[in-house]
Amino acid sequence: MARVLIASDKFKGSLTAVQVGAAVRAGIRRARPDAEVSVVPVADGGDGTVAAALAAGFDAVPLTASGPTGEPVLTAYARREDLAVVEMADVSGLVRLPDGLLRPMTATSRGTGEVIAAAVAAGCRRIVLGIGGSAGTDGGAGLLEALGARLLDADGQPIGDGGAALTRVHSIDLTALRELMDGVEVIVACDVDNPLTGPHGAAAVYGPQKGADPAQVAELDAALGQWAQRLAAELGADRRAGTFDELAGSGAAGGVGFAALAVLGATLRPGIELMLELVGFEAQLAGADLVITGEGKLDEQTLHGKAPAGVAAAARAAGVPVVAVCGRNTLPEDRLRDTGFAAAYSLIEIEPDEQRCLSAGAMLLQQLGVRIAYEHLAGGPGVAAAVADQAGGDS
Repeated sequence: MARVLIASDKFKGSLTAVQVGAAVRAGIRRARPDAEVSVVPVADGGDGTVAAALAAGFDAVPLTASGPTGEPVLTAYARREDLAVVEMADVSGLVRLPDGLLRPMTATSRGTGEVIAAAVAAGCRRIVLGIGGSAGTDGGAGLLEALGARLLDADGQPIGDGGAALTRVHSIDLTALRELMDGVEVIVACDVDNPLTGPHGAAAVYGPQKGADPAQVAELDAALGQWAQRLAAELGADRRAGTFDELAGSGAAGGVGFAALAVLGATLRPGIELMLELVGFEAQLAGADLVITGEGKLDEQTLHGKAPAGVAAAARAAGVPVVAVCGRNTLPEDRLRDTGFAAAYSLIEIEPDEQRCLSAGAMLLQQLGVRIAYEHLAGGPGVAAAVADQAGGDS
């Protein structure tokens, strides 16, 4: 009996990781009714991180927190015993901006801090924080305030929200934050190595994606630099080589990586590596004959810390062949092979209409599942009938 493990990320804007897995599984089962097919949704620390944890057996803990513009949003973290998985994208992310209007100067990370605070108050002592997809560039100031930090201006008033407000920081009091977070381990799922400031920093690289024009990028970069200096004065000399704002990953999520490193003593780890551990991927691999992974688009970015590359690396290390499904693939065959993929199957290959790929993605993925079974699990009962049935249905 063939055993197939499907570990795909979402197809952004179209299908969740769970839906991708279900569709491919249906196709595999059409071709090989005897196959044992398991679905383990994965994510790389961005949107879909909590969903992947829930699919792996974590419990959902719903709550209301502040969105990136301060409005309340309904979100959730995932919990298993004393471990909480928090997804920044779902509370402080671009997807949470009202009407999709970008707010590069005022968007805050406060809601993410509120979720962490709620998890800690509920007894969680380990926090896994996925920080992809953030809407703001506030250096993590909002997150720290939600955890008890007091950031005051020269008049003793709160500085306000967003990166532009960082220039007003006059005094910092971390007393309450330290009491709350005492004994709490924070691990950040992070796939970028940008420093906080400079030409490769949070504002310069990611600010434009969040709506900042060149003048605003320069303003945000300067504000982040002032914030780093103020915080360094409060913390005293860094206890590591270099400064926190120079450390790889400090520029992640608009500087939330910086706040996590400098104040929370966080550890930064590659997102997909961390998520594969959380969902028990290595144990799931045992006995698998084929792994299927994927995401909406396979391209050069995929090879730099994205979920499919991480899954392929783990499968390759275990000696299990792996193929990918996607909406579109721009990677040449030699790049796919070098990364460990035996093949890649894209929706656009069987349906050139991109809008139909979006609207009928699940049905098309079923067709790819049949094809994968035929090409990689050939010989089982039902293959010929399933392929003939598909051919007839597509005519």
